Formats: sequence, C-alpha cells, structure tokens
Amino acid sequence: MLRNLQGRSLSAGISLACGFAFLLFGYDQGLMGGLLSNPRFVETFKNPNPTIQGQIVSTYYLGCIVGAFISIFVGDTFGRRRAIMLACTLVVIGGTIQASSYSLGQLFPGRVIAGMGTGMNTTAIPMWQSETSKAKHRGKMIVLQLTLVLSGVVVVSWMNYGLSFADATSVSWRFPIAFQNFFALASIALTFLMPESPRWLCLKDRNDEARTVIARLAAAPPESLEVSEAMALILEQLQREREFTGSRWKEVFTNGKQQNFYRICLGGGCFVMQQMGGINVSASYLPVVLMRAFNFSDRMALVLAAVASMTMVLWGALGALLIDRYGRVKLMLIGAAGMGICYVFVAAGLSQNTKGWNAVAVLFLFMYYIPYGLMFVSIPYIYPSEINSQVMRNTGTAIAMVVNWLFVYIIVLITPDSLANIGWRFFIIFAVLNVSFVPFIWYFYIETAKLSLEEIDRMFEIYYDSGKKITFAEAALRAKEESAEIVRQVAERTNKPEGVEFVQVEKTMA
Repeated sequence: MLRNLQGRSLSAGISLACGFAFLLFGYDQGLMGGLLSNPRFVETFKNPNPTIQGQIVSTYYLGCIVGAFISIFVGDTFGRRRAIMLACTLVVIGGTIQASSYSLGQLFPGRVIAGMGTGMNTTAIPMWQSETSKAKHRGKMIVLQLTLVLSGVVVVSWMNYGLSFADATSVSWRFPIAFQNFFALASIALTFLMPESPRWLCLKDRNDEARTVIARLAAAPPESLEVSEAMALILEQLQREREFTGSRWKEVFTNGKQQNFYRICLGGGCFVMQQMGGINVSASYLPVVLMRAFNFSDRMALVLAAVASMTMVLWGALGALLIDRYGRVKLMLIGAAGMGICYVFVAAGLSQNTKGWNAVAVLFLFMYYIPYGLMFVSIPYIYPSEINSQVMRNTGTAIAMVVNWLFVYIIVLITPDSLANIGWRFFIIFAVLNVSFVPFIWYFYIETAKLSLEEIDRMFEIYYDSGKKITFAEAALRAKEESAEIVRQVAERTNKPEGVEFVQVEKTMA
C-alpha cells in the first residue's frame, strides 16, 4: 500500500521517513549530555574527568565528520534513499556497541560508528526532502522536519530524567542508548518503501523513472502538462549546468558561471554561524552547565534541560510559519542579533554570584532558544540543499555538513574545560560572535525563498552573465520569467487549449 502512495500522501510518507531519521538525530544530540551526570554511567567508566567527558561526547561528532565526508563520494553514487538506509544501519551498529559497553575502549568506537551514520543522514535527508517538495512549501517542510530534531532532544531529556530514578542499575544509561535503534529501524523501513529523488534520477539520465516519480508526487498522469513542465525545467537546467561544469573537485574551487565556490562557502558558512553561535553549549551540556554554574541538583538540572528542549520545539514549529513568508536571510539576521543579546545577559548574570543575577542568567539561557528555534535551528540545513547547483548539490551539501560537524566537534570538545577554567567569560565569546554575524549575513547571503531549485541555479548564471552589475533580486526575477517562458513553450507543444491558465512555476516540483 505504501508503495502506491501519490500526491500529498506520498509527500507525507517521505516526510515521515525523514522525520524518524531527524528524531534519531535530535535524540543523539541530547543523549550524552544527560548521561554524563548519571551515577551508574560515571561509575562504569571510572569517574571521567572534564577532559574525558569532552572526548566521550566529541568522538560522536568526529564520526559525524567522517560520515559527512564519505557522503561526498557515495551520495551521488547510491542515491538519496540508499544513502539514508546505509546511514541508519551504521547508527544501529554503533548504538548496539555503545549500549553494551563496559569500557571507554568499547564506548568510543560505538560513538564513532553511530556518528558516521548521523553525518551521512544529515547530508542526504535535506536533499531528499528538498528535491521532492514544491518550491512554496520547501522551507516549511524542512523546518517541520528539523522540529522533530528538537522533539528527539525532548524525548531523550525526559527519558534521562525518568531513568535517573532507576539509577541502582546500568539500565538507567544502557536503555536510552539502545532506544535510538528504534528510530533508525523505523526510518530504514519507511525509506525502503518511498521513491527516489526525481532530480537524482535525472542526474543519472533515468528520465522515465524521474517522470514517474514526479507524476506520483503531483498525483497526475506521467504525460500531463504539469509533469511535462516540471521535467522540462529540471532537464533544461541540468543540461545547462553540464555544459559549464568540469570535474567535481575542480568545480569546488571554481567561481565561474555556476559560482560553485561561492555557493559552497555560503552553505558551510551557515553552519559555522550556527555552531559558533553557542547552541551546543546548551544542547550537549545544559544539565552540566546548570549544575556547575547554578549548583542545581542532578535531577533538577535534568528537569530544566527537558523543559528547555520542549520550548525549543515550540519555537521551531512556529518557525515553519515564517520561513517561506519572510525568507531565509531576514530570519538569520534577526536570529543572530537575538542570540547575541541573550548571551550578553547570560554572561552578565553569571559574572555576579548572587541568586538574583543567577536567575537573570537562567532566564536568558532559556530565552536564547526563542531566536535560535525560530530562525537558526533549521536554515543551515535548508540553505546548502537549496543554494548548490543540481550537479554539485550532493558535494556542496556534504562539504557543508563536514564544516558543521567539525565545528560541533571543536565546541563540544572545548566546552567542559572552558566552563571549568573561564566560567561565565565563555559566554562573552558567543555573544560577540553572534553580533558580528549580522553584517556578514547582510552583505554575503542571498535569498532563496519562493524560488524553485532550477530558478536558484539560473539566478547565479544571470548574475554572472550581467558582469555582476545587477542585484541577485533582479537576477531572481529574470530567472522566474525564464521559467515561465519554458512553461509556456511546453504548454504550446502539448497543444494546451487557449484560455486555460498555465500552471504556475511554484506548482512544479522544486
């Protein structure tokens, strides 16, 4: 039955398959931060000091770097679906090894293997979702997926809290680690039943299969006008890219007509700003931060971490209503400024060792999740899968994810010692960085909302052909006009009766 889904039902099926994988991602993000304060976990691994704690968390992210790098080579070879299923299989293997660990020598390899799966997943899933979504819904769909990342953090936060009452046995930490396998297996099962990305199929010259998938997504006959228009737009842009694109690695460092180097830098830059904005200080270490900075008990810290993750789910869900209406760039500007202001007050509150000022710090640590959840939790994952060209999308997205996990690794590794050594001053660094991101975003970043993936590609070409004398907004307008012309030509070839309104570009698969 699932193999025969069409239209909205098929889109929902793809979103559900992606959703389980993103739940897994979020679950893993919040998992180890709660376990580091679990008495049985600490006892099993010989009371690890802050440096070892940082290594326990960061080895997972080291695996993520490796997995994202592997995606550069396997993403376009295996396709989006098989890459996701392979990634989830690695997570199951890694999770099983971790849950059965009795020493750091066993725990570390399990962390690395699970991380490799996550690194591959975070590369393939946004591409699969964006390449099977309509332009006007693309941002909202991926934001909703990434809200599930936050839901995964909520699940593991409350699980860690609940099992803290069963801390007499190792079940209190082994079960949360093993439970991640449920999300991975569910994602494998659903992904197996869903179709491949039509754009990847076109990239491999499997055009008949691509037409069939587009027809299913549109709930229309394969030879219908809507499907023909979508195929024409994809193939037209793909042919144009192939004419100007050389070898993959040469294109990574080329800034010619396709401007691939600039586009790859924009995708990677989103993740630099997200991670250097300080989110992983909260996501991975919030319970530890609350215990060290505010002297909360273990259980109180876990409760507050769970509540914080729940509020972030709310703000992330609300972000889905804003992402396509106000665009990516405007939200990033507001988000960076808001996060910077919050960390200013966190640092100020922690610098004064009084209950009143500590309360201010706690308040703004929680308020940080508002701009982050609304604006910055999802855009870094959306932007690389949009901004890179069809030919370079997998490579560009994978490189962006390598950058992401590299900076996550660095932040998570240095956080325990930084909190122990410089305390509240650590938050000043993130306050300054967030504020400095505002002019950087304003000057360099380009709006992609309400444009099909093919129109984004064409926008860069038009901008380059103009000698860079027009704005990207003007180039985007011309790209939409060209898309409308292609739609008109397809309609004429199919002898569409006069007086019937053409299907708008936004209705094509983008």
